[in-house]
Amino acid sequence: MEHVGFSCLLLLVKRKIDLVYGGGSVGLMGLISQRVYDGGCHVLGIIPKALMPLEISGQTVGEVRTVSDMHERKAEMAREADAFIALPGGYGTMEELLEMITWSQLGIHKKTVGLLNVDGYYNNLLALFDNGVAEGFIKPGARHIVVSAPTARELLEKMEQYTPFHEHVAPHESWQMEQLGNYPR
Repeated sequence: MEHVGFSCLLLLVKRKIDLVYGGGSVGLMGLISQRVYDGGCHVLGIIPKALMPLEISGQTVGEVRTVSDMHERKAEMAREADAFIALPGGYGTMEELLEMITWSQLGIHKKTVGLLNVDGYYNNLLALFDNGVAEGFIKPGARHIVVSAPTARELLEKMEQYTPFHEHVAPHESWQMEQLGNYPR
């Protein structure tokens, strides 16, 4: 999956897109964060204190903000990011992805949620979403919250063209922002 990181980082740097991510300096995200930072873009890592010994090896990359727990991490990431992209990942990636989809559905934010579906990694998850629509658990308009593509270039193009058109559960203005971590936008 290293080629995934390489194509993403080239596009981020080329387009001068800043990065907000989970704060680790190891693995795929460590590689991407370092290259984006080296390319002159701002990098903000947000990491819970308990994960620092596991996810940071050596020197940190860019600005690192330490938070108390995973809830605060997601709140900070959601507040700081203009859009969300999930690369192939594990439970943590999927949990964060599903929360951002849910927040969009609820009307908490109006930001694009993208899946980099390399080699069909997320095909089964996308099929599950489609099944949720077929079974009546997900409204058809809400299915379009998630934008997916097999390459970073295609995904960024789709995300740039994305306009939310699903019906929110509640208007953005109705959420008590101070209780939700002061999410702007």
